[in-house]
Formats: sequence, C-alpha cells, structure tokens
Amino acid sequence: MTAAAPVVLDESDRRLILATQGGLPAGAMPFDAVADQLGLPVDEVLERFRRLLEAGIVRRIAAVPNHYRLGYTANGMSVWEVPEDAVDDAGRRFAGLPWVSHCYRRPARPPAWPFTLFAMVHAKTRDEVEARVADMAVLLGDQCRSHTVLYSTRILKKTGFRLTA
Repeated sequence: MTAAAPVVLDESDRRLILATQGGLPAGAMPFDAVADQLGLPVDEVLERFRRLLEAGIVRRIAAVPNHYRLGYTANGMSVWEVPEDAVDDAGRRFAGLPWVSHCYRRPARPPAWPFTLFAMVHAKTRDEVEARVADMAVLLGDQCRSHTVLYSTRILKKTGFRLTA
C-alpha cells in the first residue's frame, strides 16, 4: 500500500481553512459570509470546500449544536454490559434514539469494568436521564447484564488539528 501524495494548499485554501476552522459564521448564508470575508466569489468558496473534502483535508462540514446552551445540561455517559455478540445490534438500537448523541463499543476490562457499549444521553435533568436510560434497558432486555450512568462534571472542549497563520 502506498501513501497518498500530499495535497498542496494554495494561499486561498489556507485563508479559507484559517477563516473557518473554528466554525462557520452563524446566519442563513454562512458560505456567502465567508466569501465576503475572504474577497472570493461564493462559488469558488464552495468549490474549494468540495475539493478539500474530496482530498480528505476537511473531514466534514456539519452543524454542531451546543447542547448546554439549548438547556440539555444533565449529560450522562451510559455504560452497558452487553455480550460481545450483541453489542453491534444494541449499538444500532441506541444510535436511533433521539436523546443519544453518540454510541460506541469499547473492550471490557473485567472484573472492575465489564462494560462493552457506551451511549451518551442528553437531557435537561438527571431524572430525565435516568428515565431515558431505564427505557434503554427495556429496549435491550436480556441482552443487558448491567449498566450505570457516568455524569459529566465539566465541559471538555475538543478540537482537531489547527493551522496557524
């Protein structure tokens, strides 16, 4: 397997990445705002984003709501002891729930850590989280041996690689 050739960024690509790596501007026409900021036609901004996405330089362009600002402050990582042969099915079920933002499998570390499936549950109160987790337990039935919820105590800001000027 050979490594992909590096993609060369021109000055406009660098300016576009620098202008948007912290997020697109809020508003109805964010690409127009970026184009105005950079002094480029909006069609060129969109084409550059398409090219950067295809090259894998930009992984995705997506809205990421701040659930805390929306009032969802009781956030708990539910952890589930599910047999290995049932984890994928359970994960698919959880991923379809509107209150689960992400779920994934992790290896168990028995006896202290038997959990194989993690699902982040968002709600406005801890009671609401507990009710949603109880619904999830019913959904899994006998596939679940045990579960618990680990509540967030602080916000950790995740960022990816950043270009510097």
